[in-house]
Amino acid sequence: MYAALVQNMLKEHDYPVVNADSVGPFLAERDVVVLFFTELMKPVPETADVAVILPELERAFEGRFEVAVVAWEAQRDLQLKYRFMKYPSLVFLRRGEYLGVISGVLDWSDYLAGIERLLVAEPCEPPPMVLPGQAPSGKSEESSA
Repeated sequence: MYAALVQNMLKEHDYPVVNADSVGPFLAERDVVVLFFTELMKPVPETADVAVILPELERAFEGRFEVAVVAWEAQRDLQLKYRFMKYPSLVFLRRGEYLGVISGVLDWSDYLAGIERLLVAEPCEPPPMVLPGQAPSGKSEESSA
């Protein structure tokens, strides 16, 4: 179940909700999409902030991207696909190809600069997922010393 402000955002802005089965066809039909990952298994206080900020960002960028919210039950599967660690997250995709992610709550100017950078970025592979206590190479931090 989404937090109250996420539910209000969905109702007020009529954002689509995508799941693991519908996300592929949804992305294939659109240029740039931001997938809003709200939370995983437990409420994240910052999610409510992003639910308020995201529609304002969409307005600020005047139609340069569309927003979709990831269905509660698809959060984990799609998180693994796009390889980010922190909730809430905004994953940016162009025609289904990964551009990057913005996680947590940022200052307005940081959102504007980060989104602008992502909107002009070339698609790439998501970064490797690094678990706590693990170095980026996949070795544990203890073994890389």
